[in-house]
Amino acid sequence: MRQHVAIVDCGDSAVVVKAVHDDADHRWRAVHALADALEEARLSGVHGLVPTYDSLLVEFDCADTDHRTVRRALEDALDQLGEIPAERPSKLFVVPVVYGGEHGPDLPEVADQLGLTERGVIELHSGTTLTVRCLGAPVGAPMMDGPPFPAPVARLASPRTSVPPGSVAVAGAQAVICPMRSPGGWPLLGRTPLRVLDLDSERLAPYRPGDRFRFVPIRPEQWDEHAGAPLVAADG
Repeated sequence: MRQHVAIVDCGDSAVVVKAVHDDADHRWRAVHALADALEEARLSGVHGLVPTYDSLLVEFDCADTDHRTVRRALEDALDQLGEIPAERPSKLFVVPVVYGGEHGPDLPEVADQLGLTERGVIELHSGTTLTVRCLGAPVGAPMMDGPPFPAPVARLASPRTSVPPGSVAVAGAQAVICPMRSPGGWPLLGRTPLRVLDLDSERLAPYRPGDRFRFVPIRPEQWDEHAGAPLVAADG
């Protein structure tokens, strides 16, 4: 596996592992398999692991260790990994969404961009199971593959200063749920009444990269049936 990555220093207290394989899915599986291995190994001085689509940021305390030691530990971990697993274990999350209206104010504009009806956008967005590729801002937002839209979706020309928690958004070729109130420039298609984060849990989010999301349209009058319920996996 080592021949498929490049390891470079990043500032005074981090190292970046960049996957360089030709296949995008292989790159993604490689960096997440390495992140899993490092998390289990609990390397001395390492305090942060941030895997994305094709790279892994390894943050360390430069008072406890150094770039050379961390790079050597990464090389050892890569040698021990051997072949990259063909699949990652995953859970399925079924997410009710009220599309359009006050919960999805950008649905008409997205439909116009794509040359679709609003119903067509909803059908494409909810008709495909989407894979979480990495966790982003704020606080572990699930960054997913996008639905099979005919073209990328443009970000908002003027970002919002406050996006409600549970907002379901798209931009480019990605989909996301905003887990907590925050600024944001992604067009909003709808909102889920579920509680995405559990602030009282040691693990704030129940999902991880590789898990799958399926969105299910509900009517506005069904909001209260789901309001405040925790997001849990449908398959255990």
